[in-house]
Amino acid sequence: MSLTSEDADPSEQRAVARPAAANAQPGRVTFNRLELHRILNLYGRMVADGEWRDYAIDFLKDRAVFSVYRRASEVPIYRIEKDPRLARKQGMYSVISATGLILRRGHELERVLLVIDRKLAVV
Repeated sequence: MSLTSEDADPSEQRAVARPAAANAQPGRVTFNRLELHRILNLYGRMVADGEWRDYAIDFLKDRAVFSVYRRASEVPIYRIEKDPRLARKQGMYSVISATGLILRRGHELERVLLVIDRKLAVV
């Protein structure tokens, strides 16, 4: 039994016709779902500790930036950047302090975030 165009579900036809990356704006670098999940988990823990209060996400042509603020009126205390141009060199992920100092750069987001992700230490 074959389906004709009249019997097919219209939503399935639209899903096939639409490219997978249609939602992403061309020429913009973005964080994917797993990267945002990891960053927002860290952000949530730091908000619960009372250290961070606000954040901003910027998707630029050459990089994506997640900025963290202690207060909304200040400069960001940390910037987590994704720059694909550095993927084959030093690594596309970096954590930058408020003074502009690159605290850590690498190929894996998990390892780069360890510089600001303080774990509970047993003494």
